[in-house]
Amino acid sequence: MEKDNLAPITLPQFAIPDHQTHNQMSPAETATLKREIKSLLQRNNGVLVAHYYTDKELQDLADETGGCVADSLEMARFGMNHPADTLIVAGVKFMGETSKILNNEKRVLMPDLNATCSLDEGCPVDQFSAFCDQYPDHEVVVYANTSAEVKARSDWVVTSGIALDIVKHLAASGKKIIWGPDKHLGSYVQRETGAQMILWPGSCVVHEEFRSVALERYRKLHPGAAVLVHPESPESVIAQADVIGSTTALIKAVAELDNQEFIIATDKGIFNKMQQVAPDKTLLEAPTIGEGATCQSCASCPWMGMNTLTKLRDTLAHGLNEIVVSASLAEKARVPIKRMIDFAESLKK
Repeated sequence: MEKDNLAPITLPQFAIPDHQTHNQMSPAETATLKREIKSLLQRNNGVLVAHYYTDKELQDLADETGGCVADSLEMARFGMNHPADTLIVAGVKFMGETSKILNNEKRVLMPDLNATCSLDEGCPVDQFSAFCDQYPDHEVVVYANTSAEVKARSDWVVTSGIALDIVKHLAASGKKIIWGPDKHLGSYVQRETGAQMILWPGSCVVHEEFRSVALERYRKLHPGAAVLVHPESPESVIAQADVIGSTTALIKAVAELDNQEFIIATDKGIFNKMQQVAPDKTLLEAPTIGEGATCQSCASCPWMGMNTLTKLRDTLAHGLNEIVVSASLAEKARVPIKRMIDFAESLKK
């Protein structure tokens, strides 16, 4: 990464929650709970949308009930096209906010409003806005993993799946770019596009911990494995990838490549969907620690882990954890999100 392009910003400190022990119920108890949730979904005219990184049981329930399991943008898009009055978003808070921004007339609930994201937490709007004010001639491009307030301050919102296309478009138009908040994704985009970019120094606690030296050793143990890497990972890890891409792109790679083994450098929650599309293939976690080191995330987002079936049931039963975005804020944040959606549609023509 070009250090000269990394903004000299001191990021705020935030606590990373402990990993929660998932479902300890018996199969019969789990089945009873799922039946209760299905009944509550019908009663609330609700639909469950879950991110690829959430627990398998939540993903399966979303599929079973006519909801969706997807990346953050597709989760929000699904809500736009679904007749449900209530969207239940199993993911982290910015995903619920994005769903609300794009579906302002609908009620959006989440199992736990404290489920946030290190990228979101590391990019407070006051600090980011003041930074942007220093470069008035730059386009502000922010990753989807940001608050509604940060999105409202931006010119463009991007996901990892469309970031390269949008930044190439801006660079071809002679635009200089402020990028936030993920420095690794930003650095990857900069290398691939040659765009003139200033990078906010945030990172994802999951992808930050993948280790290139350990990965190199691990590859030798699995010489036939393809290495799939999400671009939120450090440059030294990306350099070893056979496929670099968004969650959706990595799932597609597992389904389409001939390899029988895959080393996956992203949150292991994605294994559930990968196993569905390629049940006969072997999925391996990329190493997240060096010798004698201890991982904080261990390839599993601790905030995603705060979503549980029990919390989902309680949320629906009592109308808890509603996402509220003011009309004025939603209107501002919708502009850069819609700009991305329209750009994505133009690529299909």
